[in-house]
Amino acid sequence: MGYAKTAILMAAMTALFLGMGYVIGGSYGALIALAVAVAMNAMTWWNSDKMVLRMHNARPVDAYTAPELQQIVMELAQAADMPTPAVYVIESDQPNAFATGRNPDNAAVAVSTGLMQRLSHDEVTAVVAHEMAHIRNYDTLTMTVTASFAGAISMLANFAMFFGGSRERQNPLAMIAMMILAPLAAAVVQMAISRSREYEADRIGAQICGHPLWLADALRKIQSYAARIDNVTAERNPATAHMFIINPLHAHARDKLFSTHPATENRIAALEQLAAEMGQSGRASSRSAAPSRKSSRYAGPWS
Repeated sequence: MGYAKTAILMAAMTALFLGMGYVIGGSYGALIALAVAVAMNAMTWWNSDKMVLRMHNARPVDAYTAPELQQIVMELAQAADMPTPAVYVIESDQPNAFATGRNPDNAAVAVSTGLMQRLSHDEVTAVVAHEMAHIRNYDTLTMTVTASFAGAISMLANFAMFFGGSRERQNPLAMIAMMILAPLAAAVVQMAISRSREYEADRIGAQICGHPLWLADALRKIQSYAARIDNVTAERNPATAHMFIINPLHAHARDKLFSTHPATENRIAALEQLAAEMGQSGRASSRSAAPSRKSSRYAGPWS
């Protein structure tokens, strides 16, 4: 099912890409756009994880450089009965995280240093479980394809603005409409995909870690910090905003035009309802005891 949804998305975004190419350069422009789209599809399929991780300057860690985080990921992968993804760290004071990869066998989880420093052990566990749910649901491939095409469509719209269309196909109204509507369509696709999948990942992630309230507390904290702390790399790559557990953008007015995530309070309410259904009540208490192994470089409040 994950591959089918991604194939439909890739076909739709390719068609949009071809339409822009035709408006800009006629038949020749459409052929060039088709070649670019095919190359992008292939590159995204095989290198989706590396592309996004490189955008955010994520660095791989292991049991020696980040033992607590590695242990969390391994335990959750075992609980979810799935392969252990690669683990990466993003140097950012804003608490946040995302997952990427074309399938569970080729996936990665990336968390920011701010997440590990500002959240408790239980809350970090819940966030990682949420990202593991995205991997298990094959959301990661869909998210990366959307990010790649949204960025390319915006770039093509900018190209059209500066260079215009071919003389044989030039139509000022069509050009203006395409420059406005194409990025808009890409943004709407991102928004629609993100909203539906976040609720599902919250639900499954809460079930993987066994404590919906841990994730509710984590979302509340991340939202509060994200509203006050810049994520400079994410601001430079806004097409990837929908991949994060909480929207990392806030520094520019354009970031508020479209919401790529459901309202955090609605997600928290859904998790509190799930906790009640599981017989849990009250607020989750963070783990006070420190793990036996520590990483001084990525130490959080639970280290």
